Amino acid sequence: MSSIASVGTAGVSPCRRLDALFAELSELTGQRNAIDGRIVEIVAEVERDELWGATGARSIPALVAWKTGVSPANAETIAAVAHRIEEFPRCTQGLREGRVSLDQVGVIAQRAAEGSDEHYAQLIEVATVSQLRTAIKLEPRPEPDRRGPQPSITKTSDPNFDFWRITLPHAESAVFQAALQSHRDALITEWTHDRDTSSGEPDQHPPMPTNVDAFLRLVQTGWDGEVQRRPYGQRTTVVVHLDINQQIGALHLGPLLCDAERQYLTCDATCEVWFERDGQPIGAGRTTRTINRRLRRALEHRDQTCAVPGCAATRGLHAHHIVHWEDGGPTELANLVLVCPYHHRLHHRGIITITGPASHLVVTDSDGQQLHPASLARAPKKPPPAVQPCKGPTGERAQWWWYQPFQPQAPPTTN
Repeated sequence: MSSIASVGTAGVSPCRRLDALFAELSELTGQRNAIDGRIVEIVAEVERDELWGATGARSIPALVAWKTGVSPANAETIAAVAHRIEEFPRCTQGLREGRVSLDQVGVIAQRAAEGSDEHYAQLIEVATVSQLRTAIKLEPRPEPDRRGPQPSITKTSDPNFDFWRITLPHAESAVFQAALQSHRDALITEWTHDRDTSSGEPDQHPPMPTNVDAFLRLVQTGWDGEVQRRPYGQRTTVVVHLDINQQIGALHLGPLLCDAERQYLTCDATCEVWFERDGQPIGAGRTTRTINRRLRRALEHRDQTCAVPGCAATRGLHAHHIVHWEDGGPTELANLVLVCPYHHRLHHRGIITITGPASHLVVTDSDGQQLHPASLARAPKKPPPAVQPCKGPTGERAQWWWYQPFQPQAPPTTN
């Protein structure tokens, strides 16, 4: 609580109240900056020594967002400063001493050129975040690529429409154009037949199909064909031959698989039963899935996201048997859980462990430590950092006409 609030505000002028509040704000800001500096040092150590791989997190920003409870954007800023902490020793020293904020250093770490630490160390203490962004934009940039356009698909949007731009070489463009024309011809044929056989008025007929209708039909036809081929699948089909008795798996016309790869590929798969006599196949049974459509929908409704704490993935999730089916695990909701492909691979490689039942799921790292979804935030047990109050940027309007942007050093020549 502020000193003014503790003694009451009666008879205190607004100017004195503001002075007292700003003094406390300056002190707290300096302490917060110093704390952010220490957080950056911790994250930098975790990244440098590759300690985060044992946590099951997808990346450093994901780990920071999970363990500190900050937003993904703030986690990206912390991770960016930590990643370049050795490139900007002066700027990060100002953060540790409470003189500059994390956002100020973050702008530099995310966008500034290499070797610009000394240049921005002088500017960072007086410039706002917006002014630092402008200063970095004034840096000379490398020459643009003169190789011309590359094959690409880009998308832009406005409040009413999405705009797709497709750039293709002539050969691929000819294939695309032929497919588009084929679907447009089919639509026009159907449209003509419906118009000739219809008894309605001409103004009630639908308009003639356009290239947009042909493009949507092209997409839907490919989509429907893929769904018919793999009605529940999320991934490309991989054929694996599995001997259940000996628990040996091999890729079709390929090498043997280790236990982790075999269980990963067969965890959520289509099974085709073959009958053998004396090692020779004599017939095939019906193709079935270990996880059917209804069970998959119930699983998606229950879990919705990846079950590993700290991961919020919602797309391309795998249905994982907590007790694998080749070890006698049943294919039912209590023994199934949704996990993203990344954490599914980590589990079958032994980096994380998933045990159940699904209603009381326990996820542990490689050291056996249980992973929890909550952040590590708790009440502090140490006094705040002893740093000078941070008064922040000057707030003056920047006069860019006198500003000298940082000039990156030209690469050395080999002549």
